[in-house]
Amino acid sequence: MNIISFLIYCIIVTFTPGPTNIAILSIAHNCSIKKTFQYIWGAAAAFGLLLAASVFFNSVLVAIVPKILVVMQVTGSFYMLYLACKVFKMDISGDIAKQIATFKSGFLMQFVNPKVWLFTMTVIPSYVMPHYKSPYILSIFILVITIIGFLAFVTWTFFGTIFKQCLQKYQKASNTTLAILLVYSAIEVSGIVGIFKRWFM
Repeated sequence: MNIISFLIYCIIVTFTPGPTNIAILSIAHNCSIKKTFQYIWGAAAAFGLLLAASVFFNSVLVAIVPKILVVMQVTGSFYMLYLACKVFKMDISGDIAKQIATFKSGFLMQFVNPKVWLFTMTVIPSYVMPHYKSPYILSIFILVITIIGFLAFVTWTFFGTIFKQCLQKYQKASNTTLAILLVYSAIEVSGIVGIFKRWFM
């Protein structure tokens, strides 16, 4: 097993901008660290649960994931658009920020994010399972990847906290930018871009 390649893949996927990380950045500059971590714990729990499911139901998931992803693309894109509206309105009502900064919201985001599904359902079967079969070893890899994801979430929280004053000074502009990034993410995961390219290019 190529450990370096495995770690690079995990770090790139978890640390690069995505719906969950953008939401964390937005929550971090609108809420307290304590509230932000409620969202992070939910996201990390779902992340670990999906990784475990990938191991335990690998043979079944290989067959059904393509069908699930179609549902996730549609559901996920609508959920991200909903979240974009919430982020856009955060400066209007502090209650909106508190509604998003929950364990449940972080948990749900992972389950409707096709990027997370693709990663969690492929990383262990592709990198680990061809070389290791022991439940103990596989559990260690689930824990390691979950920790990497958790560290990515904490990093985005750190960025949100560091730039909090700047983001609050230009709150409307920053919330609008974050909302646009979530809309972009929704368009990307919906598959519309791929369909458009096939039809018109």
